[in-house]
Amino acid sequence: MTTSSTTPTAAARAQLGERALFPTLDARVYLAHAAISPLPEPARAAVDDVLAEYARRGFFAWQRGQAEQSGLKAELAALLGASVDDLALTRGTSSSVTAVAQSFPFEAGDGLVLLRGEFPTNVTPWLMAARGSGLLVHWLDADAFRPGGEGLSQLEHLLRERAGHIRLVAMSAVQFQTGLRMPLDDVAALCRRHGAALSVDAIQAAGVVPLDLAALDADFVAGGAHKWLMGLEGVGWLWAAPRWRGRLRPALASWLSHEDPVSFLGEAGQLRYDRPIRPYVDFLEGGSASVVGAAALRASVALLRELGPDAILAHVDAWNDRAEAGLVELGLRSLRTRDARGRSGILALTPPDDVALPALRDALVARGVAVTAPDGVLRLAPHWPNALAEADLTVDLVADCLRELRG
Repeated sequence: MTTSSTTPTAAARAQLGERALFPTLDARVYLAHAAISPLPEPARAAVDDVLAEYARRGFFAWQRGQAEQSGLKAELAALLGASVDDLALTRGTSSSVTAVAQSFPFEAGDGLVLLRGEFPTNVTPWLMAARGSGLLVHWLDADAFRPGGEGLSQLEHLLRERAGHIRLVAMSAVQFQTGLRMPLDDVAALCRRHGAALSVDAIQAAGVVPLDLAALDADFVAGGAHKWLMGLEGVGWLWAAPRWRGRLRPALASWLSHEDPVSFLGEAGQLRYDRPIRPYVDFLEGGSASVVGAAALRASVALLRELGPDAILAHVDAWNDRAEAGLVELGLRSLRTRDARGRSGILALTPPDDVALPALRDALVARGVAVTAPDGVLRLAPHWPNALAEADLTVDLVADCLRELRG
C-alpha cells in the first residue's frame, strides 16, 4: 500500500489502487469520498497556476478563466456522454437543482414525485417550488427501489393514475446513505410513457458510476465537484436534454445569460438590456464563476477519463467486496444490495447492537480511517486511489475498535 509519504514525480500518473497523486493526504485510509474527496496533485497544480496568472496579469487573465470553463465543459461532456451545448456550470448540485425547480414551467395544481430518504438537496428546492407555485407533492420511499422492491410498480401506478397531473419526478442516481444505485433507465422509461419529466441528482454517481446522458432518457441531471469527481466545493454542473432548449423560464437569468452579453465592454453604443436570453441551459451561467474551481475540476475529470469509469467502478466494487466480507464477520450488518445493478461506490453498514455508531466512527478516525456516519449508518466510500490491501487493513482496524469499545 502506498502511504501519504509517497512523493509524486513529474511522470506520476493516475493508477487504480495507487495514491501517489495525493502526497500530503493525512489519512491512513481515506474512505470519505462520498462526502468530500481530497484534491489530487494535478488539480492542486492547476489551481496554483491559475492563481499565479491572476496575480501577475489581473484583468488580462480573464481569457484564461474563460478557457478553463470551456475546457471543463469539454471534459465533463466526454465523461458524461453529453453535448457541451447542453451543459451549464453552476455553484454546485444545490444550485443546479434549485435552478431546475425555479425554471421548470410548472402551473398551479401540477404534481411532482419526491422520495423519502433522499439527501435534502433533492427535496428542499422542490418543496420550495411546490410552495411558490401551488404544486401537489406525492411521496414514495427511496428504499422501495431496491432490486426486487415495489418502487417501480408504485411509481408506475402513481403516474398512470395521475396522468397529465404529475409533471416531474425527482430522484438521486445513488442514495447518499445506503449507496443504492437507482434504476434510472426504467424510471426514465416510465416518465416518458406517462408524460412526466425526470430530474436526477447525480452527485453520488458521477466519477464512480458510469453515466451516459445521451443514452439515459432523463430531462435534467445535476452534479457537483467535491465528491467522486475530486474537485473543489463551489463548482457544479447541470445537463438539460436538448428538448428543453428554450422551454425553461429564465427566472435566474443575469447579465451573462443574454445573447452576445459582453459586446458592450469593448464597443460604444452596445449597452442594451433587451438582448434575448439564450435558449440553451447555459443561460444559468449568469455571472462570475470560480475559475480556480473550474481549473481544479478540469484536471481531476481528466484523470477520471484516463482511468475510465467502468474500470473505476470495478476496482471500487472489488474493494467493497473484500471489506464487506470481513466486516460482516465482525458482526456489522451490510446495507449493500446483492444485485450488482444496484451497487455504487458506497458500502453502508450498521454496527453491532452493543456498539454506538458515533463511538465507532470516532475510534476509526482516531486510527487514521476517514469515514462518515450519515443518519445512523457507517459509510465507507473508497475511490480509485484506494489499494485493495486497505480493505483488509480497515477490517483489522474495525476489529481493534470493537475490542476497545467493548472494554
